[in-house]
Amino acid sequence: METYFYLIMAWWLLLGVLLMGIGAMVGMDMGVGTVLRYVGRTDVDRKVVLRIIGPHWDGNQVWFVLGGGAIFAAWPLVYATAFSGFYIVMLILLWSMIVRPLGFEYRNQLQSGSWRNIWDWSLFVSGFVPMLIFGAAVGNVLLGVPFHFDGRLVSYYTGSFLGLLNPYAILCGLVSVMLSIYMGASMILVGSGEPKISQRALRAALFSGVTALVLMTIGGIWSATLPGFELVQSPAPGIQQTPLHQVVTTVPGALLQNYAKYPVLWALPALAYVALIVGMWALRAGRSVLGWWSGVVTWVGVLSMVGAVLFPFILPSSTNPSHSLTVWNSGASTLTMGWMLGFTLIFMPIIVTYTSWAFYIMRGKVDGQQVQSSKQNY
Repeated sequence: METYFYLIMAWWLLLGVLLMGIGAMVGMDMGVGTVLRYVGRTDVDRKVVLRIIGPHWDGNQVWFVLGGGAIFAAWPLVYATAFSGFYIVMLILLWSMIVRPLGFEYRNQLQSGSWRNIWDWSLFVSGFVPMLIFGAAVGNVLLGVPFHFDGRLVSYYTGSFLGLLNPYAILCGLVSVMLSIYMGASMILVGSGEPKISQRALRAALFSGVTALVLMTIGGIWSATLPGFELVQSPAPGIQQTPLHQVVTTVPGALLQNYAKYPVLWALPALAYVALIVGMWALRAGRSVLGWWSGVVTWVGVLSMVGAVLFPFILPSSTNPSHSLTVWNSGASTLTMGWMLGFTLIFMPIIVTYTSWAFYIMRGKVDGQQVQSSKQNY
């Protein structure tokens, strides 16, 4: 029992880390694509911007793959229920992710301006849409997802595609997009050697940062009025169980009940606010690296805040709250989680090391003269 308990908690934390990696690293690349046509007014400008993330964007996608793989292997019930319920949304996400590498690889294959404009717009769409979906998915989980199980633990999704695009989810999606733009614009500031590009990137970063703060404030006030899920009866934590072994109720206006029980959790939203404010100050002061890292800390604060709101739930059910998926009833076996944890402890440091090495080796500013004299342009 104790071993399983610790493995579950370890994988709940690791799931959060992987989602933070998606937000910060994948979100950074998506943000660059979203602001590409704004910060880059000419073809040379856009080549400079794409050259900044060109060596890194495909490596950063490993966080996306790891996130999906972790849910598949460590939380199989969550994977089966979420991916079947969000099927159309997942297809849209995958289609936009498929278009993304085509934008990088095909853009420079022809000299036609209209050809390059098509792929520039594809990079915008494949940057904006996935981050909107990422945030909207978080918003829907906070509200509760309309699904239930039968006696064989087969899940049935009773919602609709348009139902997933509710106002609260869209608000969360826009927060995700704004933080993505902030990360992307910060990265452009780190790597751009062109003053005009840097000026536009700074404006984009400050606009997205301020907008994110406003949207997070609105979302926080709104969240305080939403119903929360309360685990009334279940087997003890650490005992292998299913969603059919528990009783869950909804409590009006109690979504933030964990914050009322444990006031120390208010440090998480405070961390997100302070980090974003410090980041904008750093960017204005010309300390772009600090501004970028502050964006990373903001993602940590935001997703930690969501985890604190939900715990112990991972995927609450709005149709039948007692069928909600929690950290206690949706995990894989002890053997699976143990093996995966061992591999993760080996490969996660390797991923962080080679990513850091790649950014270090390819540090420096990119300017128009460099991209014009190089044959490896985007």
